[in-house]
Amino acid sequence: MANKMNVESFNLDHTKVAAPYVRLVGVTKGPKGDEIYKYDIRFKQPNKAHMEMAGLHSIEHLMAENIRNHLDNVVDIGPMGCQTGFYLAVLNHSDYDEILSVLDKTLNDVLAAEEVPACNEVQCGWAANHSLEGAKEIANEMLSHRDEWHVVFAE
Repeated sequence: MANKMNVESFNLDHTKVAAPYVRLVGVTKGPKGDEIYKYDIRFKQPNKAHMEMAGLHSIEHLMAENIRNHLDNVVDIGPMGCQTGFYLAVLNHSDYDEILSVLDKTLNDVLAAEEVPACNEVQCGWAANHSLEGAKEIANEMLSHRDEWHVVFAE
């Protein structure tokens, strides 16, 4: 890559990472001193695997709803277009280990779920495209590698 690009992930060599992992992408400081911490939560190895859309859609709903039960500082959590992970943005919260703990709790909430929240035409833009079973498979796979989440790059 000759030129540095504006989007941080476009400057990341996706052939060098070892998913799954949780990586601090960066910190954005506001004019009044607030800080937004952005995390790359990578579920699948880039260009080798991806989350199927129905499962990804359901785990998005489940994580977005449940992560806020474990952390008040969540600004947003949303999927990557490449279907390999999510971005998590939190306000004024720099504790990486606690982020890992919150993610663990949230994924365990996914495993315990009996339904996908807001899975209807009033609250969702593609309500017919959900899979609770798919979401649980994704969560279970990510949790099975919990001890590796801090390792971003292959050795």
